[in-house]
Amino acid sequence: MTKIFIDHQKFSTQKYGGISRYFANIIQGIKQSDSITYQLGVMHARNHYIQNEPLPIKGALSDRVLNRNERYDYRLNQLYCQRLLEKANFDIFHPTYYDPYYLKQLKKPLVITIHDMTHERLPEYFWAQDPLTQQKRINIQRADAIITISQTTRKDLIDCFDVDPAKVSVIYHGLDTDVPFRVSPVPDLPEQYVLFVGDRSGYKNFYLFMSAMQKLKARFPDLHVVLTGGGKLHVADREFIDRLGLSDRVHHINATDEQLNYLYQHTQLFVYPSLYEGFGLPILEAFRAQCPILLSDTECFREIATDAAVYFSASSLDDLVETMQDTLASDSLKARLVARGTQRLADFPLQKSIDETLSVYKSLA
Repeated sequence: MTKIFIDHQKFSTQKYGGISRYFANIIQGIKQSDSITYQLGVMHARNHYIQNEPLPIKGALSDRVLNRNERYDYRLNQLYCQRLLEKANFDIFHPTYYDPYYLKQLKKPLVITIHDMTHERLPEYFWAQDPLTQQKRINIQRADAIITISQTTRKDLIDCFDVDPAKVSVIYHGLDTDVPFRVSPVPDLPEQYVLFVGDRSGYKNFYLFMSAMQKLKARFPDLHVVLTGGGKLHVADREFIDRLGLSDRVHHINATDEQLNYLYQHTQLFVYPSLYEGFGLPILEAFRAQCPILLSDTECFREIATDAAVYFSASSLDDLVETMQDTLASDSLKARLVARGTQRLADFPLQKSIDETLSVYKSLA
């Protein structure tokens, strides 16, 4: 029996989030295997996706005490992982992020997942003292196998680093369409809105998107903007929105997964204007909710969505305005996008993603 050690990093820092959900899906896949088992290096965490895992520290009292300080959880879990590394009662190590704290202790094969190459492709958008690119490079150099989540990410990885292409496997994300599609209504939702999901930092192109909304507000006087994820609106965001005259049209919602499904399901258009992504999981989420999508014209988005979305030139405000206007005004176009999205979603089954990941483990064992 091959044992996979999955560490704590993203489970310690995310309550919800794509990376922690990715690893939780791997854990569920391992549970269905008769030749692979796992250990999870988490003593306590607020993460939604592992709430049913038998963590060493659980219960209402521990949650009230430990949830007050995320950094305490992180330190506690890191010490726990280091203890498990010393015991070495596993066959393969798969960290959930790039902190190389394990490096001196690890004597077993290492699998890493590269989720994107955004910091390497767009360094001008990131803090110069951010250690992420260095940590990622250290992981890449030590790794025995590397998973990338798209062909675009694989290509960028090989372009940026001296890495053996034979080590790199492309394993797409997937959605489990066999489970019920659950929705939860969102109160006080505008009747007509466009949807923006996730972080709003520089390369996500949020400010171009909002500038386009400002130009469209006269053409669509009842159209609002719903933002979800990415944390609360900070003062600079609010000031920018106010200068555009859109304060009464912008709504931020901290949505659960079920509420997010509802938002996709009822929006006029999901707009994903990012300058770069490693995959773009919200595309699959929108496909499943039968939601029309407008994407920036990037290599990765073309790879994932193909003809099931409309595209605009990622740096052109005029093109974004024109494309949004044409799409919003055409019910027939939106219906075609929904039909194509439903068809494209069939190419991304979750079980295929899990099976291919387990095959990488088996190749090392």
